[in-house]
Amino acid sequence: MKKLVYYFLGLALLVSACKKNDELTLPDNLVNFSVKTLGLGAEDDEAEVTLQLGRTAETEVKVELELLPGGVTYGTHFTTEPAAVNNKLTLTIPAGSTSAKFKVIKADGILLNGDETINFTLKTVSGGSQVVLGGDTELKLSFSSIVSEGAELTLQGGEGASAAVNSVYVDLSANQQSSVVRKSWDLGFFSGADFRVRINNTTAASAVMVDKTDINAVTAADVDLDALALGFGFGTLDVVDDTQGDLTKTVIGEVSATEGNNKVYVINRVATGAAGVPADLIKVRILRNGNDYTLQYAKLEETTFKTLTVQKSATANFTFVSFDTDGVVTVEPAKDRWDFVWGYSVYFTNFGTGLVPYAFSDLVFANHLGDVETAEVLTSTVSYDAFAEANLSAVTLTKNRNTIGSGWRATTGAVGVKADRFYVIKDAAGNVYKLKFISFTTQDGGVRGYPKLQYALVKKGE
Repeated sequence: MKKLVYYFLGLALLVSACKKNDELTLPDNLVNFSVKTLGLGAEDDEAEVTLQLGRTAETEVKVELELLPGGVTYGTHFTTEPAAVNNKLTLTIPAGSTSAKFKVIKADGILLNGDETINFTLKTVSGGSQVVLGGDTELKLSFSSIVSEGAELTLQGGEGASAAVNSVYVDLSANQQSSVVRKSWDLGFFSGADFRVRINNTTAASAVMVDKTDINAVTAADVDLDALALGFGFGTLDVVDDTQGDLTKTVIGEVSATEGNNKVYVINRVATGAAGVPADLIKVRILRNGNDYTLQYAKLEETTFKTLTVQKSATANFTFVSFDTDGVVTVEPAKDRWDFVWGYSVYFTNFGTGLVPYAFSDLVFANHLGDVETAEVLTSTVSYDAFAEANLSAVTLTKNRNTIGSGWRATTGAVGVKADRFYVIKDAAGNVYKLKFISFTTQDGGVRGYPKLQYALVKKGE
């Protein structure tokens, strides 16, 4: 009996020792700048700088950094948000978060040569468990556009894990990412020659046409509410925009120059996996207004509608509108200032009876409307590290929105980033990058909603 007691006592001590050893071997939580260089070009008003932790902060972390301007003066040529005091900034990374950000804002009406800079240095860190300064504690901001040589980025998808709340737009040459709340918009109005309107696939919105042109006369009696159901096995591809990004296949038909041809559409803004509730549905009718659009909209059961003039953008692929704000909202960066977007969106799958809409996490779509080209390369032909300009002749680049798609990661079986492939991306300026994903979930050492990627310049645009 004593031997048995000693056995279990020894086993308990061994388990306890292993736990303590695991705690002791937990690596330091490093705080770094997310990139080493940033540009603030002549056409830019501000730049956003991100401080990144290696893992989630257990408690609040404070980081102090120092500014060293070169050729510019704080308060005259630029400011920061939050404000700096004596060229020092203190930022807070909240408990449960992995990052903090600040903005550098260029003053209006100033004339610069383009060789001005600000050097930022992380000086001290306090709070948090095992949080220490990492190796990337310096960042150089140039008051001119840059062409990045490459970097590692952790995309800021935000809360929600596999259903992260943000879409993240990435500009490789500028080392920039822009996070936008998926639910912040409802319609996207195309700025090109055609008159096309998108619904929000990132919220799994759905829409159906009503064979009427009087928006005030449309009620729930005119709509098959079951047709608006989407998700959890419900829905058809007819009620969502084309998942390949083909603008000729949007749910809302091309806006006609003949006003009487433009029908009313009913929109279910967020997928519920069930029929739409009339009180939550929106009805819209869209007309041409010269080279712009006129949007008529109301809740389905309302008998009067609101009107909004939507102008085509001179710089972006789309102008976006929110029913919550009754106006235009900023979503995508300028069309030549992003290469791809990562996030949650309606895609497609096959359960054995044909293709159906299905919401996917971690989708990556190239900016095909902004002339970005992409290709996938398998490491069985050449490794990521070895890939160089000489290898480009063997790569076929295409303006395919879905080249990366969901193919870069596995969510069943060997869950994690697929290490047998990487991607080649050519931006609108002709810069060619190679890109690989490092992690995206706990099984590969990452955090869901915050995928980590690495990229390097292969060939600079001419």
